[in-house]
Formats: sequence, structure tokens, C-alpha cells
Amino acid sequence: MADFFVHESSYIDENVEIGAGTKIWHFSHVMSRAKIGERCNFGQNCVVSPGVVIGSNVKVQNNVSIYEGTIIEDDVFLGPSCVLTNVTNPRSQVLRRSLYEKTLLRRGCSIGANATIVCGITVGRYAFVAAGAVVVKDVPDYALMVGVPARRKGWMSRHGHLLVQADPDGVMVCPESGLRYQEEAPGQVRCLDLDEEAPLPQEMTVGRESYDAFKRNA
Repeated sequence: MADFFVHESSYIDENVEIGAGTKIWHFSHVMSRAKIGERCNFGQNCVVSPGVVIGSNVKVQNNVSIYEGTIIEDDVFLGPSCVLTNVTNPRSQVLRRSLYEKTLLRRGCSIGANATIVCGITVGRYAFVAAGAVVVKDVPDYALMVGVPARRKGWMSRHGHLLVQADPDGVMVCPESGLRYQEEAPGQVRCLDLDEEAPLPQEMTVGRESYDAFKRNA
């Protein structure tokens, strides 16, 4: 018996790997050679194309198509109706199936609702792409990207809060978790308290106050 859940309205092709605890909901299609990790959740009307590689604990909201050439690491969030691509210059008359471009979404990044990620780029660890943004170039770790084309507006913590008011040593503190961050070089931020490749400690994985509460206290 499979240790993952697939709604009866969805299709899973042959030669697919799906990890334990993953859930695939209504009207979705996972195609041959796709690899999906553990504890992922796919909403309604999602498509995972052949050869796509998806890590564990990935959340994919409704109406998202993940095309061939995409690699998604652990803990990534894909918002409703966000768009991924795999050819920069598509033409109906020109077949480019052997030329699909690689798009890499690094651990913990979030792609907002209706955002577009142009193919051939990397979105860094824990980066945050705002709703409706159009990303056309590589995104640094922890960057907050907004607009069309998307530009960096600031830095975001792992808990999804804008990092502001650095101290004299350049250290910024997440208001929710207390984790410290520092811009070690122009355009390069890292967390001082956790390994970039490590998941959050279990006690930090449940939010207890709303986003508005932190805005009021800022």
C-alpha cells in the first residue's frame, strides 16, 4: 500500500517516485520520471512534468505547473497560480525540447501568488518573491524581490519578516524567531545562528502570532 495520498481525480504516470507523507489533491497530474520527496502537498490542478525533481516538505498551491528542467529543493513554497517556464524564447514552430533551461529553487524560498520565474535562473535560499513579481535574473539568499521586473527591496528572515535596523555590527534580528542575520558582503546575507542547509529546529516550525502583530510592534 502506498504511503502517500493521491486524490481519485488525479493521475500519476508510471516510473514516478513519491515520498512518504506526500499529498496530491484534485485534478493534478504527475508525469513519468518525476521525483517528489516526503511530506509535500500539492493543491488542486497542479502539473509536474517529466524529469522534474522536487525535495521534501514542498508546498505547491492551486494551479501551478512545474515544467521539465526545474529543480526544487526542500521547504520551498509555491503560491497560487505562480508561473515557472523552461524556454526563454518559445515559438510554436520551433521545437526546443532538447534545450529546456534549468531553473533552481533553493531550500526554503517562497514564490508569491501569480509571480513569474523566467527560466534559466536560481532563486536563492529563503528568498521571498512577492505576489505578481516577474523574476528575470538570479536572486540572492534571503532577498525580498518585488515588482516587474523584480528588484531587491530588502532582506527577509527564514520566518518571512523584513530584516531592518541593523546594529553597528550590521546584525539584523528576526522579530519572530530572534535569529540573527548579517550582510557579510554586498548582496550576501547569512544566518549567524543556523546552518544554511539545516532545517528549522522543530520548536521554530509553528507560528504563534499573526504577521500583523509583528508589524504593530515594529
